[in-house]
Amino acid sequence: QVQLVESGGGLVQAGGSLRLSCTASGSIFSINTMSWYRQAPGKQREFVARFTSGASTYYLDSVKGRFTISRDNAKNTVSLQMNSLKPEDTAVYYCAANIMGDGGTFFRNYWGQGTQVTVSS
Repeated sequence: QVQLVESGGGLVQAGGSLRLSCTASGSIFSINTMSWYRQAPGKQREFVARFTSGASTYYLDSVKGRFTISRDNAKNTVSLQMNSLKPEDTAVYYCAANIMGDGGTFFRNYWGQGTQVTVSS
């Protein structure tokens, strides 16, 4: 079984910073992309950032220049450094990864349980 566990959420004032981390564990053969999504109350889940296996990064337009995604392949970890946070960044943040398990023949998507980020004005 594969699990994704996030950490690092919390409450911060506008303009502050938080760092989220997500570690994949279990019977993992290979990890393709690792990503962050978020879901605000009453809204659909949206893409925030992605780090591909080729080390390319992609961001939601509204977080460009403020958020930075990084990845440690040796530790199966992806992190999201969030600076200059705004109240509209308040959401539950989810880690997602495209993983092939040991003995597997295809990649599938796995999701973490989510971590709350609240930005006060």
